[in-house]
Amino acid sequence: MPNRQKSLTAARAFRFVLILGIANGFADLTYEGARSVTGQFLGYLGASAAVIGFTAGLGELLGYSLRSLTGYLGDKTGRYWLVTIIGYSVNMLAVPALALAGNWPLAAGLIVAERTGRAIRKPSTDAMLSFAGHKLGRGWVFGLNEAFDQAGATLGPLIISFVLFRHGSYRTGFALLIISALLTIAIVFLASNLFPNPRELEAGHGLEAKGFSRSYWLYLVAGAFIAAGFADFSLIAYHFQRSGSVAGPVIPIYYAVAMALGGASALVFGKWFDRAGLPILIAVFFVSSFFAPLVFFGQSWVVLGGMILWGIGMGAQNSLLKSVIAPLLRRDIRATGFGLFDTGFGVAWFLGSWVMGILYEKSLLILVTFSVVLQLVSLLVFALAKRAD
Repeated sequence: MPNRQKSLTAARAFRFVLILGIANGFADLTYEGARSVTGQFLGYLGASAAVIGFTAGLGELLGYSLRSLTGYLGDKTGRYWLVTIIGYSVNMLAVPALALAGNWPLAAGLIVAERTGRAIRKPSTDAMLSFAGHKLGRGWVFGLNEAFDQAGATLGPLIISFVLFRHGSYRTGFALLIISALLTIAIVFLASNLFPNPRELEAGHGLEAKGFSRSYWLYLVAGAFIAAGFADFSLIAYHFQRSGSVAGPVIPIYYAVAMALGGASALVFGKWFDRAGLPILIAVFFVSSFFAPLVFFGQSWVVLGGMILWGIGMGAQNSLLKSVIAPLLRRDIRATGFGLFDTGFGVAWFLGSWVMGILYEKSLLILVTFSVVLQLVSLLVFALAKRAD
């Protein structure tokens, strides 16, 4: 009987992924809904453009750089659920607390706290999903989770837009998000009770090699090239508004379309990745790398096509990259490996975004060339990593 209880079937592993995916969907609804208006809210409270930019940059930098530490903490203690619950609690409760912020320093602190909470829980969450992926296929598992993420990321801003249209109050929107925030935390608690030992989802499986392999480091470098060359939506939206290539009210719709198709494509490409492996990842990133000329040089429908490629690239980053490195990491260093990978990815994203912001004022042609070339270089590094496996 004890052995039967520990032997988790694929059906049970799927239930685990489904429950955690629903939690992540509500989580994305909460913080992406808030993030769609936090810049405006800080401005409403009297923050300068410099403060708004610094807050966003600091939040993202901490949101990625802390993951190597929190991933190590999850592996070292083995208490993935405790780390995950703490992270979700900080991540979620900081959002509705914005409704009570009466000045911009407090609001800025809560915005940074929200990103910090995500940094705390993300490596352990990814590690637990990878354990389930051993039975179900990691491409499919991370793709399904990304689909839930993008569904929430699409609905959240739309809900906030509706609240603003009806009530015209940022605080009302933030306060309303307490519903999805509490649902997220409740579902995570439920998952921790139903699946208290997530490592058992990959029972009896492990790599004999110690530490991180050469392939892992090459995949990290490849991911960094992807990140550095991938334009942040804030720069894209700024270009749309400045150039007039997309009307202001239509910009959020283009973003929502990109997010929705990115989530749907993650499901398909994740399944294909489980069957064909790295060639699928290379093909997807090759196609998505050409979003930049369409977005920055195009008009109307051409721009929409570029945004669709951008969304596909985003979906692939959050599903296929984790799928390709998971088999290289022993169970006991899985969260550490994911966290370290995210840290490298986030720092490269930050530096690349900074460079592209500078290039935007100099030459769109140079910016687009920078974006495309870095992403194409990543494909060569992916191929080298595969040879080193």
